[in-house]
Amino acid sequence: MRPILIGTLGALFFSAAFIFNRSMELEGGSWAWSASLRFFFMLPMLLLIVGYKKNVKPVLYHLKSNPLQWILWSTIGFGLFYAPIAFGTVYAPGWLVAATFQLNIIAGSLLVPFINKEDNRHIPLSSVIISIIIIVGVFTMQIEQASKVALSAVFLSVIPLLVSSVSYPLGNRKMMQLVNQDLNTFQRILGMTIASMPFWIILSIYALITHGLPSSSQVTQTFIVAVSSGIIGTVLFFYATELVRNDNHKLAGVEATSSGEVVFALIGEMILLGAVLPGWTSILGMALVIIGIILHSMVSVLLERKRTIFLKRAVK
Repeated sequence: MRPILIGTLGALFFSAAFIFNRSMELEGGSWAWSASLRFFFMLPMLLLIVGYKKNVKPVLYHLKSNPLQWILWSTIGFGLFYAPIAFGTVYAPGWLVAATFQLNIIAGSLLVPFINKEDNRHIPLSSVIISIIIIVGVFTMQIEQASKVALSAVFLSVIPLLVSSVSYPLGNRKMMQLVNQDLNTFQRILGMTIASMPFWIILSIYALITHGLPSSSQVTQTFIVAVSSGIIGTVLFFYATELVRNDNHKLAGVEATSSGEVVFALIGEMILLGAVLPGWTSILGMALVIIGIILHSMVSVLLERKRTIFLKRAVK
């Protein structure tokens, strides 16, 4: 239950990314600046946090020992995860981007046999079924708003977000395997931020050429996103996944808490951007999302109890 609560709290802070990315887009800001500036701000903050306890050297040593894998999985886990999210806000409101991104819930479960081949691990079907309930809730919640979005806009937002939805759990899980608990959560995020810098530098050059320098408003808002989503939200989520890294059912449950981002993003857009008050269809969708998260928590608890009982009997 504790990892689920931590993951849900992370979703609250992470929802800031969807809200402010949409806000910056409405103000005419470049999606490429919205994405790259976040990680440029994160880097010095993470260096201060990790450096405070003098834990930077182990990160640099680990990076030096496996540079290609760090760059590959960090670019996928951070670059191909967040750049498409920022791009998606060009063609869809934050809540729709958040809703589509929830496909990462199922993607995380489906990736299990491909990531853990050596352990012959199977896809946790119960988690996939519960995740489908959450996905149904997510899209039910957005029926009213989605009907107002042009087909071309849906296409240009959905395709990049499909890439994002797979990249996030893939990069996160592969990095957990690579680090193998040699680094703590802050160290791993710092390492991934450093290793993904080439991607963000290239993207910022693209932003400079096509859009020019970012406005002061965009710089301020990306700083807020960096602190709320990039530091607090990411650390909470990564910490929650670390707690259950060896249990596929619990890991799927933690990843499912990201569905809370849709609820938080919708509420945030209503307050800050004047989004339309949701009707009964949206309320039904929110209920399904909450039910799905509760079911994931219950399954995790039941599995843990069964495992404990089995071990006690085995000892006897």
